[in-house]
Amino acid sequence: MSAPQPRIVVLPNAAAVAEAAAAHLVARLGDAPDPPAACLTGGASPKRLYQLLATPPWRAKIAFDRVQWYIGDDRFVPQSDPLSNMGMARAAFLDACAPAANIHPIDTAAPTIEAAAQRYEDELARLKQRRGAELLFDVVLLGLGLDGHVASLFPGSHALHESRRAAVGIDHADVAPFVPRVSLTLPALAQSREILFIVTGEAKRDIARRVLAGEDLPAGRVTGAGEVVWLFDAAAAPPEAT
Repeated sequence: MSAPQPRIVVLPNAAAVAEAAAAHLVARLGDAPDPPAACLTGGASPKRLYQLLATPPWRAKIAFDRVQWYIGDDRFVPQSDPLSNMGMARAAFLDACAPAANIHPIDTAAPTIEAAAQRYEDELARLKQRRGAELLFDVVLLGLGLDGHVASLFPGSHALHESRRAAVGIDHADVAPFVPRVSLTLPALAQSREILFIVTGEAKRDIARRVLAGEDLPAGRVTGAGEVVWLFDAAAAPPEAT
């Protein structure tokens, strides 16, 4: 049986995409089993969303004392480094809104990327045990790389074929910054009630067209237990999406 077709939503601009993504987060986390869990993404596209979540109208709509926050991938740098995905999310909203115990970064102080990946797998196993549910996450946020990568799963990477592990070390990135990374695998990302792609900016239009046309790219391989939703602004949306 083929996977359901993704739902495509095109909005006027990046601000509207951030508002829509915030509404999705509130909805999914509001009716979640205990504890609610969200998997965040890095890159430029979600930063406006994260900043929005720290503002009073939205901050009051999320039970920050209950929600557990994870990350889909991160560069193997300290969280204080500008390249850190979790560092960006913490600065934008998490440190101001969420208890420290509810924030679950990849341990980039581990001796190797493989050690960090194993520690994160253990962290996810503890989450699944706490939730007592089949799925890890209530919502997974994802971006879209200019080469079609998702999280840190790049075209042609051996990690795309990983079927057993939840997290893997990525020793080579195909796009800048060229630093090692740790990434959740496709099976781990799929363990979510909703997958939410956030795609903004004209530079993403061509690669979005290729993914939606069915080209075999990592972003096109993402499936979830529930709905897969693509939120585009008008600049990023390919003609087929409008």
